[in-house]
Amino acid sequence: MLARVMIHALLLIDWQVGFDVQDIWGGARNNPDAEMKALRLLVAWRDVGQPIFHIRHDRSSPKSVLRLDKPGGAFRPGFTPQSGESEIVKDVVNSSFIGTMLEADLRRLGVTHLTVAGLTTNHCVSTTVRMAGNFGFEVNLVDEACATFDRTSADGTVYPAQLVHELSLANIDREFCNVVSVETALKTI
Repeated sequence: MLARVMIHALLLIDWQVGFDVQDIWGGARNNPDAEMKALRLLVAWRDVGQPIFHIRHDRSSPKSVLRLDKPGGAFRPGFTPQSGESEIVKDVVNSSFIGTMLEADLRRLGVTHLTVAGLTTNHCVSTTVRMAGNFGFEVNLVDEACATFDRTSADGTVYPAQLVHELSLANIDREFCNVVSVETALKTI
């Protein structure tokens, strides 16, 4: 009997230049090495030829820095898709699945496992991971390859980005995904 080959896709969420404007997103950002860690994953996936999906926003608001027709909508250096890699563009919503062909593309390729890295942990990353888990995908979320920004609550309390990041991961770990290190993620492909 032939062994079934595991198809393990990498989802890179919102590695866009517009996230450099930290004041727009809430202030200070955690994990300044997240891009470097995500690029390690990207190189490894390219080396083994597993599917890669580059996901980014194209906000409809004329003032948004994440519009594809503005500099902020561009991919960060090193994250531009290469031939054979998929680009998924989402509008307004945080989930990479809503209003896109992501689920259909993953199913068509026979993908069963996902590794996820991106911005921001508590928004698009978390929302995408929750949906992926609900769709039945086995998901590894790479802690070191994600980041977020300070958040201010309705009462004016400022929560530091690292705390927001850690709580966001704690809320989804072992229910929608497995939160893993870069080294653990690299051992899965």
